[in-house]
This record gives sequence, C-alpha cells and structure tokens, in this order.
Amino acid sequence: MNGIIDKIDRQILTHLQKDASTSVEQVASRVNLSRNACWRRIKQMEENKIISGRVTLVNPQAVGLELTAFVLVRTSAHEPEWLEKFAAAVRELPEIVGAHRMSGDLDYILRVRLTNVKAYDTFYKRLISRVPLSDISASFVMDDIKDTTELPL
Repeated sequence: MNGIIDKIDRQILTHLQKDASTSVEQVASRVNLSRNACWRRIKQMEENKIISGRVTLVNPQAVGLELTAFVLVRTSAHEPEWLEKFAAAVRELPEIVGAHRMSGDLDYILRVRLTNVKAYDTFYKRLISRVPLSDISASFVMDDIKDTTELPL
C-alpha cells in the first residue's frame, strides 16, 4: 500500500473518523467488502501510519473545560535550545491541546482548554515561567461554529 489509499480506503476512513468504535462488520457492510478484506485494509493503514490512533472524544463542557483560548506567541529567540525548551513546556502543560509553529508575523499558536479565565491566568504564569517569550496574547472562543477532528477525505 505504501501510504497510497484508494476510494474504498477513503470510505473506510470516513466511517472510522465518525465513530472509531464501529465494528469491522459494520464498516465492511457500508463499503461493500467482506469482513476479512476490510480488516486487512484497516490493519494495513495502521501499519502505514495512515491511521495513527483511535481515541475517545470527550465533551469539554461535560468535564468542566468550558473555555477555549487561542494563545498567540511571538519570540525573538530562534535558537535550537530555545525551541527545545519551548517544545518541552508545550508537552508538559496539559492545558495545551494544540500547538503550531507558524509562518508570517506570528511564531506560534496554542489551542488551550481551561475551566475559566482565572485558570488561563494561572496557565499563562506557568508558561512564561518556563520559557522566555517576546509577546503573548490570547483570544477566547465565544462560540464553536465548527470544531471537528474529521479530515475531508
């Protein structure tokens, strides 16, 4: 398979992205394959890292994480040592659920899940104590219009 997927693989992935707990039998039926052929394709996609994992999505509000913040980070340091320190801080702070190095004026964007604005202030202090930053600001999400993990296959 070498990382190349066909139409049937895309259909399998589409079903699994919606609900990874869907049985192989159900997926096979939906894509018109035998159970064994479907299972082999899924296993091959796992081996080729096309399927990188299976997770349970948790409703953030149901567990008290009602605030999403996008944290915009600029730095004047671009040395490998600084990047290692920043990456370690990102990995160590569980509130950070997404971190991206950017092109353009902004260096990094962090997606952070928190209980409230006071928790953001605590998070902010912990982050800046770990790594020096030139500028940091945050925008808080008022309404989730679309928030999905499904890729458009």
